[in-house]
Amino acid sequence: MARGSIVIIEDDENVAQLLAFVLARDGFAPEVVADGRAAEAFIAAHEPPAAVVLDIMLPYRDGFEVAAAIRADARWKDVPVLALTARTQPSDLERARALGIGEYVAKPFHPRTLSSRIRALLGDASPGAPSSRSGEGRAVG
Repeated sequence: MARGSIVIIEDDENVAQLLAFVLARDGFAPEVVADGRAAEAFIAAHEPPAAVVLDIMLPYRDGFEVAAAIRADARWKDVPVLALTARTQPSDLERARALGIGEYVAKPFHPRTLSSRIRALLGDASPGAPSSRSGEGRAVG
């Protein structure tokens, strides 16, 4: 059952492929965009997705600039955004909050944590869904 599209804005091809796999497994239709400039063009040309997973350190335009573009677009302004990044300084977190980024996941990350945080972002705490507290598996990123 498709649960909607999720746009992945990530320049690391391996991480993008893993994210796409995890989201597809969870019933979403992932779409990958590889850099900030392409993300801004994608926002202008496409209908809004269910959510965006956004790397902060991107080529051409950083994730903060992309988040600002999302919030500035009338169609996309309410799309939930999850930042997935190695940037975890308090100033980065404050800037993310100011731009309306609803979740902030640090790299390296665990795929189950990502799934849990996406569900939380979308308000879907499905019973029986894997917990983000699980320590099983390997971290990625």
